[in-house]
Amino acid sequence: MPLAHLDRPFDYLVPEQLASAAVPGCRVRVRFAGKLTDGYLLERAASSGHSGRLAFLERVVSSEPVLTAEVAGLARAVADHYAGTLADVLRLAIPPRHAAAEAQPFSVSREVSNELALPVAGHRGRANPAVPDPGPWAHYPTGTAFLAAVAAGHAPRAAWSALPGQGWPQAIAVAVAAAAAAGRGAVVVVPAAADLARVDAELTSVLGSGQHVALSADLGPARRYKRWLAAARGGVRIVVGTRAAMFAPVGDLGLVVLWDDGDDLHAERRAPYPHAREVLALRAHRCGAAALIGGFSRTAEMMQLVQAGWARTLSADRAEVRRWLPEVRAAGDDSELARDGAARAARLPSVALRVAREALARGPVLVQVPRRGYLAAIGCARCREQARCAGCGGPLALESSGAAAHCRWCGRPAAGWRCPRCHQTAIRALVTGARRTAEELGRAFPGAVVRLSGGDGRLVSVPAAPALVVATPGAEPAVDGGYAAALLLDAHALVGRADLRAGEEALRRWMNATALVRPRTGGGIVVVLADAALRQVQALIRWDPVTHAQRELADRAELGFPPAVRMASVTGSAEALSTLLADVRLPDDAEVLGPVPVPVSHDRPVEGEQNRLLVRVPRPAGTQLARALAETQATRCARKEPERLRVQIDPLELM
Repeated sequence: MPLAHLDRPFDYLVPEQLASAAVPGCRVRVRFAGKLTDGYLLERAASSGHSGRLAFLERVVSSEPVLTAEVAGLARAVADHYAGTLADVLRLAIPPRHAAAEAQPFSVSREVSNELALPVAGHRGRANPAVPDPGPWAHYPTGTAFLAAVAAGHAPRAAWSALPGQGWPQAIAVAVAAAAAAGRGAVVVVPAAADLARVDAELTSVLGSGQHVALSADLGPARRYKRWLAAARGGVRIVVGTRAAMFAPVGDLGLVVLWDDGDDLHAERRAPYPHAREVLALRAHRCGAAALIGGFSRTAEMMQLVQAGWARTLSADRAEVRRWLPEVRAAGDDSELARDGAARAARLPSVALRVAREALARGPVLVQVPRRGYLAAIGCARCREQARCAGCGGPLALESSGAAAHCRWCGRPAAGWRCPRCHQTAIRALVTGARRTAEELGRAFPGAVVRLSGGDGRLVSVPAAPALVVATPGAEPAVDGGYAAALLLDAHALVGRADLRAGEEALRRWMNATALVRPRTGGGIVVVLADAALRQVQALIRWDPVTHAQRELADRAELGFPPAVRMASVTGSAEALSTLLADVRLPDDAEVLGPVPVPVSHDRPVEGEQNRLLVRVPRPAGTQLARALAETQATRCARKEPERLRVQIDPLELM
C-alpha cells in the first residue's frame, strides 16, 4: 500500500483452486479494507504469525513471477534508504502488465522490426562467450586487470575516469562481455536515449544479435514489457537502458554499469526520488556484483565512495591522456587578453572567431550554449532591470527577433512592457539562448551551414562536413572522427549559478563537449570563454577531474554539505513542518536548518506558500535519519493529516 503507515506485508490464505497459480512474485488481487486492491505475492508460507482471521486471495491476475526475490529485497532497501514506501519503489521497478506480451509465443531470434521476441528455453542453456580482448581497456594501466577480475566472477568496483573521445560505448560493451564470459548478467544504465542507442549498437557488435535487450520509455508499453519479460524469464541476462533499467530483473547479476553519474537524468522525479548511482551501488553490494561507475568527469559523490574504500580509481596515465586530449584554451587567459582587450567582456571574442574560422576548413565546429531558446531573459535597456510578468512575476523572454515578449512561466504576452523602475520601454538581452546564438553566428560566418540541436529539435549525429553546430549541453550530436573545434560559450551562466553543484556541473558539461573533439594531433582545439584562473577551467585544461572532485568534496566537508554528510529536505506548509519537528525523533547530532520559504516555480505548482527545512547528520547516522522521517510520515498518515510532506534524502538541489 502507498500509505506510509501500511508499508508492510500482509498475510492472506491461498484458496485450493489458486494453489498452483499463486507463485511467489506473481500479481494478485486481494480485498483490503473492503476494496479490491492490486498486490504482489511475496512468499508462500505454511503458517502465519497473525493471530486474527485471514482473508483469501480474490484471484491471481497473472501467474507470471514479475517480482523476483532479488528485486523485492532491493526495493525494500531502496525504500528504507530514501525514507519511502515499498509500493512507491515497486511502481518504479516493475512496468505495467501487458497481457498480450505475456501470451506471445517464444522465439530467440530478432524479427525484422528489430523487436526481440520472448525466449523459449532461456539463456541458461547457451554456452558462455569467450573472454573478450581488452580493446579500449588496454589504454588504462589497471583496465586489463579489471576485465580479468570481472571475467573470473569477482566483484571489483571501479570509479572510471574515461579518456576523451567517443570510445566509451565500446569500453562498456567489452566490460559487459567479460561478465557474460563468467556466465553472469549485467545491467547498464545511461542518461539519455542517444547514449542508449550507441551502447545498444556496441553491445550488438561485441556480443552478437539477441544477447541483450534495451529498455527505454520511448518503446511504448507493449514493446517495453516484452523486453522486460525477456530478462525476467532468463532469456537474456544483459539489460541496457535509461534510469528505470536500474531495477531490471537480471538473474545472477555480475556487473552493474553507470555512465555519467553526474547527469541529473539519473535522479528519479517520483517518490522516493532514488538516484541510479545509489541504487546500483546498493544492488552491487547486495548481489556481490562488480561495479563500473564512470564518465569523463568525477562527482563528489563518487569521490566519497573512493575515499571510503568502496571503489578504486580507474584512469589512464598522463601520457595517454595527452595523446587523446584536444588543445584547450581559455579566452580569458593573460596572453589572449594582451592581444584582445575586449576578450573578457565579449560574448564571442576574437580568439573564438579565429579558431572557428580556421577549424571550419577542416570539419564541423561545435558551439555549446548553456540555454535553449532565443532570448531566455530580457531587461530594461537603460537600467538593466530584469523584465518580469505583471501577472505571476515570472521572467519575460523572446522566441524570435520579431516576436512579442511573453512570460516563461504562465505564457502570458507582455507586448506593452514598461520598466517599473525607470519607465523605459526599450529592452536588451540578459540571457542569450541557442537560437539567438545560431542567428549571430550565421551573420558572422556568411555562407557557413549552421545546425541547431537542443530541446525538441535534437540531432543524434551530423555529417563530418564543415558546419557550425550550435547545441545545448547534453544535446551535442556525434560526428564521425570528431569535431575540428569546439567553443564553450557563456561560462558565467554555468559557473555562476546559485547551486551547490554549479562548478561540478559546469566541468561535466565542458568535458562531455571536449570529448567530442579530435585529439590535438588531429588538429582539435577547444576554446572555453571563461577566466583561466577558475578551478573548473584549470581542471578542463589538464583533463584532471579527480583533483577537482577531491577539492569539491573537501569544500563540502568543511561547509557540511552532501556527500560529506547525509541531508534530508522536507517541504510543506509552515504548520506541517512545525508539527513534524514536534513529532520526529531525530538523531542526537542532527542539525535543523530553516524552515525557509521555497521560491515559486512554474514547473511545480502547489497550493499555498511552501517552506522547506533541511536536516543534516553525519554519514553514519544517515540510516537513523531516514528511519525517523519514515516513522513520522507513517504517524502523520495514520492520523490522517490533510497535507503530505515531500521528503527527499540527499536531494540534488539545495538552494
